[in-house]
Amino acid sequence: MRRWLLSLLAALLAVLSSAVPAGAAGTAATADCTGPGFERFGTASPTGAIVGSVVHEGRGYVVTRGRKPVVLAEYDLATRAVVREVDIPDGPGPGSPEGAWAMAVSGGKIYIGTYVDPSLYRFDPATGTIVHLKTFGGEGGFIWSLTAAPDGVIYAGTYPGGRVWEYNPATGAAQDFGVLSSGERYVRAVDADATNVYAGLLDSGKLLAINRSTKAIRVLATNPGGFSTVAVGRTRLRAGSGSTLFDVKTDGTDLRKVALGAGRSIDAIGQAPDYTAYISTRPNGLIARYRTAEPLKWYAQAPKADEETRGLFLDGTTLTGFSGSGGVWRMDVETEQSTYTGLLEAGLSEGDERPQSMLRAADGKVWVGGHFNVTVHDTAIRTKRSIWVPGEPKALVQRGDKIYAAIYPSGRIVEIDPTRNDALREVTFLPSGQQRPWDMEYDPVTDRLLVASAPLGTSTVGALTVVDPVTGTKEPYVNVLPNESLMSLSLGPNGIVYLGGDVRGGGGGDPALWNSAASVGAFDLNTRKLLWEVDPVADNHTLQDIKVHNGILYGVFKRNAGWFTMNVQTRQVLDKGTLPGYGEIEVHQDKVFTSTYFGGGNVHLLGPGLADPQPIATGLGDEWYTNPQLAFIPGTWDAWALSGRQLARLRLDPACAPLTVT
Repeated sequence: MRRWLLSLLAALLAVLSSAVPAGAAGTAATADCTGPGFERFGTASPTGAIVGSVVHEGRGYVVTRGRKPVVLAEYDLATRAVVREVDIPDGPGPGSPEGAWAMAVSGGKIYIGTYVDPSLYRFDPATGTIVHLKTFGGEGGFIWSLTAAPDGVIYAGTYPGGRVWEYNPATGAAQDFGVLSSGERYVRAVDADATNVYAGLLDSGKLLAINRSTKAIRVLATNPGGFSTVAVGRTRLRAGSGSTLFDVKTDGTDLRKVALGAGRSIDAIGQAPDYTAYISTRPNGLIARYRTAEPLKWYAQAPKADEETRGLFLDGTTLTGFSGSGGVWRMDVETEQSTYTGLLEAGLSEGDERPQSMLRAADGKVWVGGHFNVTVHDTAIRTKRSIWVPGEPKALVQRGDKIYAAIYPSGRIVEIDPTRNDALREVTFLPSGQQRPWDMEYDPVTDRLLVASAPLGTSTVGALTVVDPVTGTKEPYVNVLPNESLMSLSLGPNGIVYLGGDVRGGGGGDPALWNSAASVGAFDLNTRKLLWEVDPVADNHTLQDIKVHNGILYGVFKRNAGWFTMNVQTRQVLDKGTLPGYGEIEVHQDKVFTSTYFGGGNVHLLGPGLADPQPIATGLGDEWYTNPQLAFIPGTWDAWALSGRQLARLRLDPACAPLTVT
């Protein structure tokens, strides 16, 4: 009898096992590993975003942001049409340009300073040709700023060397002016007159005058936030540092400071022939007129609200501005009447940028964050739509029918309502200078958004902010991990949120002397208290992402790319090792995955119970802007990801052989 029962149970178990849907359990017996394993769905994040801009002889010249190849576009200010596009070629070094923050005009030619290959190019409007001139540093560097002195000599401000470079178009000779300030990485702004180059330094917060002949340096002003804009007039220099305009004589005397008001940061200064200054502010896009010893005159409405302005240029009474999302506005400074033209509508070809974030919504649509844009893919019918947003969505989450985006560099949280034609609503701004929201989760128990953030610049004071998505009420816990920014968070059971730190701060500076390893902390949302903090692995500065699953915390490091696991009860590290790159972690069907870039783009299984990461997919490419992410489809082993810069659906079944995307 017992033998009969055992035989019946075995037969029933065999039937039940065969009925499990393929891929649901991920075992070798049930896995469906046939077919190509991936499918592409076109450009993940289409873009018309721009970086640098100049105006010359009735034409605006702009450089696209983040697309391949980078394009210089020529825009006719009179007809409001893009009349020419020219690809910017790669330089002789290993890197490729992704855009150009810096542009200047000299001798009828357009000079272009690129990143992340810090090269200087020259465009000749007469012939339509672009030539490479010089490279100022190694791969990963920036030419942040360019200017032309009255004699036509070009000056460039660079990162990460923190140097000012001089290029003479007449001779082709180039030189740098040496160390300007110990430890400085960013020369964010430059301008020049016949005698001096004026440089705005970000890290050390100095405004400098550098004699062009002797290279002697004078400090004209200091401010902890650093200087990001500089404009020289006949005898005075205007410079922007956060929400303060500095106005000082070029000899360093008569320093005046003008407050623009809380929440307004200067992003561009343009000057009229009489040296009246026009100032644009972020994040609201407002414009002000400034004359020394006179109060600011604010214009009633922003020509393009909630935009970053890439350049301001005055012609008579017409002020021209270039918006970061890819647009041109013109405003009469006397009547305040303005027009706006989107460059894509004006004829700019659409590009494919590197995405910032990804979310699979409950209805199956895939949301991809870009620059000033979210693209919503309906993959079932292969259509997509674009939604303008005020910056870079670093994180996307869903709450009910609504999507929430955490935006850089304003540090604001916005709501997008697909049921109301993608209506946009500002929820709140993060407090205390927390302008880099790196991670966000939704807590359905308390109906709150949880945001991990870092400040701009070199500060290492991060914050956990608890946000009411309905009222915008926020509860900030600043410096919750002492002297660390926050890169990641993971909501665990019982109202405990786990925090991943970064000792290099928002600007990636040198770690604080007293804190050389990134920490993990446990914060109790019930008591609003930090329960504990540990440094899981020595000498690792940045925890790129963490996730807690079944009492085990999984972490990925950014600097020395690697992984670790830790028991959250004992706070003991269970295992650790290396990875070919870094990215984000995703838990799906009781498995823990990480997607990484650098090394060709890979997906690994981290656990549970693995001593070494198991390769799941390779060949995805290194095309994420922020961090590689996965968005799994419930009930399957399929996930949305990137293949190059295209949206792709991947089979990531751990029971199958590793997927190679070609």
